[in-house]
Amino acid sequence: MRQREEKQLEAAVESLISRVAHVKNALHSFIHKLENEYERLTWPSVLDNFALLSGQLNTINKLLKNEKTPSFRNQVIIPLLLSPDRDEDLAKLTEQRVPVFSHEIVPDYLRTKPDPEVGEQEKQLSVEAARIGPEAAQKQIQTLNKLCSSLLEKLNNPRDDRDSESAAIRQNKPSFNPADTNALVGAVAFGKGLSKCRPPGPVAPGRPGQGPMMGGGPTLQQVTIGGGSSQQTGMGGPVAPQQQGQPGKMPSSIKTNIKSASGSMHPYNR
Repeated sequence: MRQREEKQLEAAVESLISRVAHVKNALHSFIHKLENEYERLTWPSVLDNFALLSGQLNTINKLLKNEKTPSFRNQVIIPLLLSPDRDEDLAKLTEQRVPVFSHEIVPDYLRTKPDPEVGEQEKQLSVEAARIGPEAAQKQIQTLNKLCSSLLEKLNNPRDDRDSESAAIRQNKPSFNPADTNALVGAVAFGKGLSKCRPPGPVAPGRPGQGPMMGGGPTLQQVTIGGGSSQQTGMGGPVAPQQQGQPGKMPSSIKTNIKSASGSMHPYNR
């Protein structure tokens, strides 16, 4: 009887190891695709990989729940030898994941309960869940169900409906400011709101005491006689009156002053 139970246990362990190896290979292949073939990977292919993993895990669950499979809960694993040295057989058996079976790693690999930190967090969540009354819990469940239903409806709607809704939203929402547009049109078409001041025009440099000269033509200046000295003024200044008795003739003193003034404007005299 004892030998029969041991044989059943060995067969169940071998079958379980084989199923777990299939899951490991499927995970390895899926991770390789995600890391190296993500550009060519499509969503249907991802769903196929998830479906394969789900089917393999269901097969393991069925194997563990089978009547012929002995209960692994009744089996106890006791470490017979702990050593800080490297164990080649153990490394080969675990594919180089566990090269040493020492006091540091045994509590992690042979643990039957969650970590103390995880266990403490689980207790806190259980206490908080117990504080919530049945009515509050029911309200939260209903709210969550509404959110899930709304999300499922949006996902199940055809893409054309979503595109039409987004287009309608874009049409109803203005993308410009009418006041700014009217102000811009008024400024361009009618000059509304523009400043009326003009910048001063360029002034050609000249000698001190001389008025501005117009480029490309002669400059006329009028001279007034006062106190025996001549003074030049710009255009638009007072005009010297002609002497009486000699209409149309210019006095000789004025001619001399004009001549001297024109001579000073000669380019070679500057």
